[in-house]
Amino acid sequence: MLAAHMDEVGVIVTGFTDSGYAKFDFVGGVDRRVVIGKRVDIHTDGGTLPGVIGLKPVHLLEGEEKRRVPPTGSMYIDLGFESREEAEKKVAPGDRGSFDAGVTFFGDGFIKAKAIDDRIGCAVMLEIMEKKPAVDCCFVFTVQEEVGTRGASAAAWTVKPDIAVVLEGTTAADLPSQKGTEKVCSPGRGPVIPFMDGGTIYDRGMFRQLTALADKMGIPWQTKTKISGGTDASALQKTAGGAAVAAISAAVRYIHSPSSVGCIKDFENIERLASAYLETL
Repeated sequence: MLAAHMDEVGVIVTGFTDSGYAKFDFVGGVDRRVVIGKRVDIHTDGGTLPGVIGLKPVHLLEGEEKRRVPPTGSMYIDLGFESREEAEKKVAPGDRGSFDAGVTFFGDGFIKAKAIDDRIGCAVMLEIMEKKPAVDCCFVFTVQEEVGTRGASAAAWTVKPDIAVVLEGTTAADLPSQKGTEKVCSPGRGPVIPFMDGGTIYDRGMFRQLTALADKMGIPWQTKTKISGGTDASALQKTAGGAAVAAISAAVRYIHSPSSVGCIKDFENIERLASAYLETL
Protein backbone atom coordinates (compact mmCIF):
# COMPACT_ATOMS: atom_id res chain seq x y z
CA MET A 1 0.00 0.00 0.00
CA LEU A 2 1.19 3.50 -0.90
CA ALA A 3 -0.50 6.22 1.13
CA ALA A 4 -0.61 10.02 0.98
CA HIS A 5 -3.13 12.30 2.64
CA MET A 6 -5.34 14.71 0.70
CA ASP A 7 -6.43 16.85 3.62
CA GLU A 8 -4.72 20.05 4.72
CA VAL A 9 -4.75 22.20 7.84
CA GLY A 10 -7.31 24.99 7.89
CA VAL A 11 -10.12 26.54 9.91
CA ILE A 12 -13.70 25.70 10.86
CA VAL A 13 -16.45 28.20 11.65
CA THR A 14 -17.79 27.95 15.21
CA GLY A 15 -20.14 30.96 15.43
CA PHE A 16 -20.62 34.68 14.82
CA THR A 17 -20.34 38.01 16.59
CA ASP A 18 -23.22 40.45 16.62
CA SER A 19 -21.37 42.59 14.08
CA GLY A 20 -21.07 39.75 11.54
CA TYR A 21 -17.55 38.44 12.09
CA ALA A 22 -17.10 34.66 12.07
CA LYS A 23 -15.47 32.99 15.07
CA PHE A 24 -13.43 29.90 14.29
CA ASP A 25 -11.03 27.23 15.44
CA PHE A 26 -8.14 25.59 13.65
CA VAL A 27 -8.32 22.18 11.99
CA GLY A 28 -4.96 20.52 12.51
CA GLY A 29 -1.83 22.04 14.00
CA VAL A 30 -1.59 25.62 12.73
CA ASP A 31 0.95 28.12 14.06
CA ARG A 32 -1.14 31.03 15.35
CA ARG A 33 1.80 33.41 14.88
CA VAL A 34 1.62 33.26 11.08
CA VAL A 35 -2.10 33.57 10.30
CA ILE A 36 -2.92 37.18 11.17
CA GLY A 37 -4.06 39.04 8.06
CA LYS A 38 -4.02 35.91 5.91
CA ARG A 39 -6.75 35.30 3.35
CA VAL A 40 -9.01 32.26 3.72
CA ASP A 41 -11.70 30.71 1.56
CA ILE A 42 -14.78 29.58 3.51
CA HIS A 43 -16.46 26.65 1.75
CA THR A 44 -20.23 26.63 2.25
CA ASP A 45 -23.13 24.69 0.78
CA GLY A 46 -23.79 27.68 -1.46
CA GLY A 47 -20.24 28.25 -2.68
CA THR A 48 -16.95 29.73 -1.56
CA LEU A 49 -16.65 33.04 0.29
CA PRO A 50 -13.41 35.00 0.76
CA GLY A 51 -12.37 36.20 4.18
CA VAL A 52 -9.46 37.60 6.16
CA ILE A 53 -8.23 36.44 9.58
CA GLY A 54 -8.26 39.50 11.83
CA LEU A 55 -7.14 40.59 15.27
CA LYS A 56 -7.09 43.76 17.38
CA PRO A 57 -4.67 46.23 15.71
CA VAL A 58 -1.17 46.30 17.17
CA HIS A 59 -1.39 50.00 18.07
CA LEU A 60 -4.33 49.23 20.36
CA LEU A 61 -2.61 46.44 22.27
CA GLU A 62 -1.66 47.01 25.88
CA GLY A 63 0.76 45.43 28.36
CA GLU A 64 1.00 41.65 28.16
CA GLU A 65 -1.01 41.56 24.90
CA LYS A 66 2.04 42.88 23.05
CA ARG A 67 4.32 40.12 24.34
CA ARG A 68 2.33 36.95 23.83
CA VAL A 69 1.01 34.93 20.90
CA PRO A 70 -2.68 35.80 20.62
CA PRO A 71 -5.10 33.02 21.58
CA THR A 72 -7.41 31.67 18.90
CA GLY A 73 -10.41 33.04 20.78
CA SER A 74 -9.22 36.61 20.19
CA MET A 75 -9.17 36.15 16.42
CA TYR A 76 -12.02 36.35 13.93
CA ILE A 77 -12.67 35.98 10.20
CA ASP A 78 -13.81 39.16 8.45
CA LEU A 79 -16.26 38.11 5.73
CA GLY A 80 -17.45 41.59 4.88
CA PHE A 81 -20.82 41.31 6.65
CA GLU A 82 -22.28 43.98 8.94
CA SER A 83 -24.50 41.85 11.18
CA ARG A 84 -24.91 38.35 12.60
CA GLU A 85 -28.15 37.95 10.62
CA GLU A 86 -26.43 38.75 7.34
CA ALA A 87 -23.56 36.36 8.06
CA GLU A 88 -25.86 33.50 9.08
CA LYS A 89 -27.64 33.70 5.70
CA LYS A 90 -24.42 32.73 3.92
CA VAL A 91 -22.29 30.80 6.44
CA ALA A 92 -23.06 28.16 9.07
CA PRO A 93 -21.12 26.70 11.99
CA GLY A 94 -19.18 23.72 10.70
CA ASP A 95 -18.32 25.32 7.37
CA ARG A 96 -14.64 24.77 6.76
CA GLY A 97 -12.01 27.11 5.45
CA SER A 98 -8.70 26.78 3.64
CA PHE A 99 -5.88 29.25 3.20
CA ASP A 100 -6.08 31.29 0.00
CA ALA A 101 -2.46 31.18 -1.15
CA GLY A 102 -0.93 31.09 -4.60
CA VAL A 103 1.97 29.06 -5.96
CA THR A 104 5.35 30.70 -6.61
CA PHE A 105 8.47 29.18 -8.11
CA PHE A 106 11.61 30.91 -6.91
CA GLY A 107 15.34 30.60 -6.30
CA ASP A 108 17.18 27.47 -7.39
CA GLY A 109 14.28 25.09 -7.99
CA PHE A 110 12.18 25.98 -4.93
CA ILE A 111 8.42 26.33 -4.66
CA LYS A 112 6.18 28.25 -2.25
CA ALA A 113 2.61 26.98 -1.82
CA LYS A 114 0.07 25.93 0.76
CA ALA A 115 -0.53 22.25 1.57
CA ILE A 116 2.75 20.87 0.22
CA ASP A 117 2.01 18.64 3.22
CA ASP A 118 0.76 16.45 1.67
CA ARG A 119 -0.20 17.31 -1.89
CA ILE A 120 3.35 16.35 -2.81
CA GLY A 121 2.66 12.78 -1.71
CA CYS A 122 -0.56 12.74 -3.76
CA ALA A 123 1.28 14.06 -6.84
CA VAL A 124 3.99 11.41 -6.48
CA MET A 125 1.38 8.65 -6.25
CA LEU A 126 -0.32 9.88 -9.42
CA GLU A 127 3.03 9.75 -11.24
CA ILE A 128 3.67 6.19 -10.01
CA MET A 129 0.17 5.05 -10.96
CA GLU A 130 0.80 6.09 -14.55
CA LYS A 131 3.85 3.81 -14.65
CA LYS A 132 1.73 0.80 -13.58
CA PRO A 133 4.34 -0.87 -11.34
CA ALA A 134 4.68 -4.64 -11.62
CA VAL A 135 3.65 -5.32 -8.05
CA ASP A 136 0.26 -5.75 -6.42
CA CYS A 137 -0.18 -2.28 -4.90
CA CYS A 138 -3.08 -0.21 -3.60
CA PHE A 139 -2.82 3.56 -3.88
CA VAL A 140 -4.66 5.23 -1.01
CA PHE A 141 -5.38 8.96 -0.84
CA THR A 142 -6.28 9.30 2.82
CA VAL A 143 -8.30 11.96 4.67
CA GLN A 144 -8.24 13.45 8.17
CA GLU A 145 -4.54 12.76 8.69
CA GLU A 146 -4.09 16.21 10.19
CA VAL A 147 -6.64 15.49 12.94
CA GLY A 148 -5.48 12.02 13.95
CA THR A 149 -4.68 9.70 10.98
CA ARG A 150 -8.34 8.68 10.89
CA GLY A 151 -8.63 7.92 7.16
CA ALA A 152 -5.53 5.72 7.18
CA SER A 153 -6.95 3.64 10.00
CA ALA A 154 -10.21 3.09 8.10
CA ALA A 155 -8.37 2.35 4.84
CA ALA A 156 -6.14 -0.23 6.49
CA TRP A 157 -9.17 -2.33 7.41
CA THR A 158 -10.14 -2.40 3.72
CA VAL A 159 -6.71 -2.96 2.19
CA LYS A 160 -5.09 -5.02 4.96
CA PRO A 161 -1.59 -4.34 3.57
CA ASP A 162 1.50 -6.40 4.34
CA ILE A 163 3.75 -3.45 3.56
CA ALA A 164 2.86 0.25 3.65
CA VAL A 165 4.93 3.18 2.40
CA VAL A 166 3.76 6.65 3.38
CA LEU A 167 4.67 9.56 1.08
CA GLU A 168 4.70 12.78 3.08
CA GLY A 169 5.92 16.28 3.79
CA THR A 170 7.88 16.79 6.99
CA THR A 171 9.14 19.66 9.09
CA ALA A 172 12.40 21.37 8.12
CA ALA A 173 14.06 23.88 10.44
CA ASP A 174 17.16 24.83 8.45
CA LEU A 175 17.02 28.48 9.39
CA PRO A 176 19.92 30.81 10.30
CA SER A 177 18.96 30.62 13.98
CA GLN A 178 19.30 26.83 14.09
CA LYS A 179 22.60 24.99 14.43
CA GLY A 180 23.66 21.42 13.65
CA THR A 181 21.03 18.80 14.43
CA GLU A 182 18.54 21.53 15.38
CA LYS A 183 17.97 22.02 11.64
CA VAL A 184 16.17 18.60 11.64
CA CYS A 185 16.23 18.32 7.81
CA SER A 186 16.66 20.61 4.81
CA PRO A 187 14.87 21.15 1.48
CA GLY A 188 17.20 20.43 -1.43
CA ARG A 189 19.17 17.69 0.30
CA GLY A 190 17.05 14.81 -0.89
CA PRO A 191 14.13 12.73 0.38
CA VAL A 192 13.79 12.32 4.13
CA ILE A 193 13.74 8.67 5.26
CA PRO A 194 12.88 8.61 8.97
CA PHE A 195 13.71 5.82 11.41
CA MET A 196 11.26 7.12 14.04
CA ASP A 197 8.86 9.98 14.73
CA GLY A 198 6.35 10.91 17.39
CA GLY A 199 3.92 8.18 16.33
CA THR A 200 5.94 5.40 14.72
CA ILE A 201 9.11 3.37 14.95
CA TYR A 202 9.59 2.49 11.29
CA ASP A 203 10.45 -1.02 10.14
CA ARG A 204 14.24 -1.31 10.36
CA GLY A 205 14.50 -3.65 7.37
CA MET A 206 12.53 -1.28 5.13
CA PHE A 207 14.59 1.68 6.37
CA ARG A 208 17.79 -0.11 5.41
CA GLN A 209 16.34 -1.20 2.06
CA LEU A 210 15.30 2.32 1.12
CA THR A 211 18.54 3.97 2.17
CA ALA A 212 20.64 1.32 0.39
CA LEU A 213 18.53 1.69 -2.75
CA ALA A 214 18.91 5.48 -2.65
CA ASP A 215 22.70 5.09 -2.36
CA LYS A 216 22.74 2.63 -5.25
CA MET A 217 20.73 4.99 -7.48
CA GLY A 218 22.77 8.04 -6.53
CA ILE A 219 19.77 9.71 -4.88
CA PRO A 220 20.79 12.00 -2.01
CA TRP A 221 18.81 11.28 1.15
CA GLN A 222 18.62 12.47 4.73
CA THR A 223 16.93 11.50 7.97
CA LYS A 224 15.35 13.66 10.65
CA THR A 225 17.57 14.61 13.56
CA LYS A 226 14.64 15.20 15.92
CA ILE A 227 11.95 12.76 17.01
CA SER A 228 8.73 14.69 16.40
CA GLY A 229 5.51 14.79 14.41
CA GLY A 230 3.75 11.80 12.93
CA THR A 231 2.30 10.32 9.76
CA ASP A 232 -0.38 7.89 8.59
CA ALA A 233 2.14 5.15 9.37
CA SER A 234 1.16 5.35 13.05
CA ALA A 235 -2.31 4.05 12.11
CA LEU A 236 -1.23 1.64 9.37
CA GLN A 237 1.36 -0.02 11.61
CA LYS A 238 -1.20 -1.23 14.14
CA THR A 239 -4.51 -1.59 12.27
CA ALA A 240 -6.09 -4.73 10.79
CA GLY A 241 -3.32 -7.03 11.97
CA GLY A 242 -0.57 -4.50 11.38
CA ALA A 243 1.87 -3.82 8.57
CA ALA A 244 5.57 -3.14 8.08
CA VAL A 245 5.84 0.59 7.44
CA ALA A 246 8.27 3.12 6.00
CA ALA A 247 8.03 6.76 5.00
CA ILE A 248 9.62 8.85 2.28
CA SER A 249 9.09 12.54 2.88
CA ALA A 250 9.89 15.95 1.48
CA ALA A 251 11.57 18.44 3.82
CA VAL A 252 9.24 21.46 4.02
CA ARG A 253 9.96 24.84 5.59
CA TYR A 254 7.12 26.73 7.32
CA ILE A 255 4.96 23.60 7.22
CA HIS A 256 1.27 24.00 8.13
CA SER A 257 1.36 27.64 7.08
CA PRO A 258 -0.09 29.38 4.00
CA SER A 259 3.45 29.67 2.57
CA SER A 260 5.21 26.32 2.82
CA VAL A 261 8.50 25.95 0.93
CA GLY A 262 9.98 22.84 -0.66
CA CYS A 263 12.44 21.82 -3.36
CA ILE A 264 11.18 20.37 -6.63
CA LYS A 265 14.25 18.14 -7.03
CA ASP A 266 13.36 16.47 -3.72
CA PHE A 267 9.85 15.78 -5.01
CA GLU A 268 11.24 14.19 -8.17
CA ASN A 269 13.63 12.02 -6.17
CA ILE A 270 10.83 10.83 -3.90
CA GLU A 271 9.03 9.57 -6.99
CA ARG A 272 12.20 7.90 -8.31
CA LEU A 273 12.93 6.17 -5.01
CA ALA A 274 9.36 5.02 -4.34
CA SER A 275 9.01 3.66 -7.89
CA ALA A 276 12.31 1.82 -7.64
CA TYR A 277 11.37 0.35 -4.25
CA LEU A 278 8.15 -1.10 -5.67
CA GLU A 279 10.15 -2.83 -8.39
CA THR A 280 12.30 -4.59 -5.75
CA LEU A 281 9.20 -6.33 -4.38
